[in-house]
Amino acid sequence: MKPINLFEYEDVAKQKLSPSAYGYYAGGAGDEISVRDNRRAYDDIQLVPYVLRDVSNRDLSTTVIGQTLDFPVVIAPMAMTALAHPDKELGIAESAKQFGIPMCLSTLSTTKMEDVSAIGVNSWFQLYVHKDRGLTRELVARAEASGFTALVVTVDVPVAGYREYLVRNPLSLPDGVGLETLTEYWNQDEYPHINAYVAAQFDASLTWDDIEDFVGQTKLPVIVKGILRADDAVEAVNRGVAGIVVSNHGGRQLDTVPATIDVLPDIADAVDGRCDLLVDGGIRRGTDIIKALALGAKAVMLGRPVLWGLAVDGQAGVVDILTILRREYDIGLALAGCTSSDSIPRDIVRFK
Repeated sequence: MKPINLFEYEDVAKQKLSPSAYGYYAGGAGDEISVRDNRRAYDDIQLVPYVLRDVSNRDLSTTVIGQTLDFPVVIAPMAMTALAHPDKELGIAESAKQFGIPMCLSTLSTTKMEDVSAIGVNSWFQLYVHKDRGLTRELVARAEASGFTALVVTVDVPVAGYREYLVRNPLSLPDGVGLETLTEYWNQDEYPHINAYVAAQFDASLTWDDIEDFVGQTKLPVIVKGILRADDAVEAVNRGVAGIVVSNHGGRQLDTVPATIDVLPDIADAVDGRCDLLVDGGIRRGTDIIKALALGAKAVMLGRPVLWGLAVDGQAGVVDILTILRREYDIGLALAGCTSSDSIPRDIVRFK
């Protein structure tokens, strides 16, 4: 039977994926407390709907960093999607294009950035800053030349989080699969496992001065991904970023950090509209999007569920994931008494 929600898609994907691939995608750091909390936190927020509002016409669109999204979802950057299905990043990009939403391409993608951009999807590029700053500048220049519309700098990976599933099941790319964006730079014989590459190449000395340099050096709007503190969010604004992704890396870096939706309100209050906020982690229902927007986000980033759709049925599975989520969001808006993504009041949510 075809899955009818995002949870069921994960159940089917787990059966289709190899244990190492599923573990890599689904797993988190340490005891995976933050992975569970990301989801649990949404369940602990209630919706308190308005009634007798005219909701016969609803506008799901929103604007993030000056770009129009047909509904408030951005495909999160995900590494090595070819492990899920041969459609990999190209299938995800085609799906995002169909729904009028951006796709954020990972530095660790299994498709060249130029090939993704050629599809015509609104492409954002997620950047891991390398110790080799010449390589880092080259990646940014390639993104600019290829027509990418935003630079998303991940700031919560000075070192790779300790993920026990990778210790038990080291993940290597199968024959014929490579990190195509880095194909000229990554020697797979030298770095057969992803954590070895991260430890050797990612720059743990990255600071706020570097973020300010990126803002000044690229023509692309800069978004920082991996903020959990209000004071860090204020610093990001002061350094000139266009957006912030409130993110704990899906619980994959430092375990026991708070759920992203729990810290979003304080960050939104601190930023006070001076840049656009996105949030990721734990989004599985259309009602989760309503809660995130009510608490200060302009859009959410969707990660793992996209991989489950891809693993189950390639591009068609991703389309179905987005169809389900969009339908749930639209119905939820109407039942909550709201008519647009940009007019969801904070008092529509209540913490248990």
